[in-house]
Amino acid sequence: MANLFANLFGSFARDVGIDLGTANTLVFLEGQGIRIHEPSVVAIDKRSKRVLAIGAEAKEMVGRTPASIVAIRPLRDGVISDFDITEKMLHYFIHKVHPRRGLFSSKPRVVIGIPSGVTEVEKRAVHEAALSAGARYAYLVEEPMAAAIGAGLPVSESVGSMVVDIGGGTTEVAVTALGGIVVSRSIRVAGDEMDEVIIQHCRQKYNLLIGERMAERTKVAIGSAYPLPEEQTITVRGRDLITGLPEAVQVSSVEIREALSGPLEVIIETVREALDETPPELMADLMEQGIVLAGGGSLLQGLPERLSEETRMRVYRAEDPMTCVARGAGAIASDLDRYHKVLATLQRGSVSGSRTA
Repeated sequence: MANLFANLFGSFARDVGIDLGTANTLVFLEGQGIRIHEPSVVAIDKRSKRVLAIGAEAKEMVGRTPASIVAIRPLRDGVISDFDITEKMLHYFIHKVHPRRGLFSSKPRVVIGIPSGVTEVEKRAVHEAALSAGARYAYLVEEPMAAAIGAGLPVSESVGSMVVDIGGGTTEVAVTALGGIVVSRSIRVAGDEMDEVIIQHCRQKYNLLIGERMAERTKVAIGSAYPLPEEQTITVRGRDLITGLPEAVQVSSVEIREALSGPLEVIIETVREALDETPPELMADLMEQGIVLAGGGSLLQGLPERLSEETRMRVYRAEDPMTCVARGAGAIASDLDRYHKVLATLQRGSVSGSRTA
């Protein structure tokens, strides 16, 4: 009887697509578009284990909390590192867009993007966290497939498409055709790694210790993968490692580009490897269609130009690249009959989608 009511009232629920990212979580609600775009950060009281803040409010606390409060990111390299905190974060985001009212209030169907290189255990952790957080059914889709759908690529057709999704924890490279992924690569080098090399650069060149937020701000402001029409500078603030006092230095876009060269080379080499494995017929399609960039990391200045020079192919950013995975997951949730072939399977061979009563 409980399941009967759940199904009856669930039919009135709006489906939800989630990009559960290392750096940010985006939530797409059927009929309303992107409703949440917040950092994947949770602030908790270490003594009581009570959650104090989630999302944007919690990120403001990073590096500024007293000893009793810790601001943590429950996902690392695209996978769950703290199950309980991830469940609480998912619960908060799902109920923020889909509040439950009354005994027979509806539970949504939820589609969540996962990195293509995750293990079976990591898949199951995301699946179970979504169900525990209040999903009626939970489905998983590989992030590059969701990104391709969100970018409007013809994934169900015989024509080949290539997407490079650069997130916070992982970079996903995939060639799609006929509703499936033909070639895929997943590496744990992405936006977070770029922030880390900027922190190391400031430490080594200026004896300046800077935080993650300052590194990210520097990357967004003057970071680039290709020479800029006009090179820029930014004031970077931190602590002098010799004196221990506050210090500010001027950093140029040229030196930040050099610092970013390591992670960028790894990403470019991964794209080359995927192209090497692509069947000739699909390669002909890619030469015509080009390579699509998605994810927050794709917003790095000059990245399309650099990749185009390295691959000798047309490279362009998707429209609103940061939201591609969430929009793709939302499109799948809204039309499961059409997209059921693209869903990831759990080990027992069935498509992810177990139900909570």
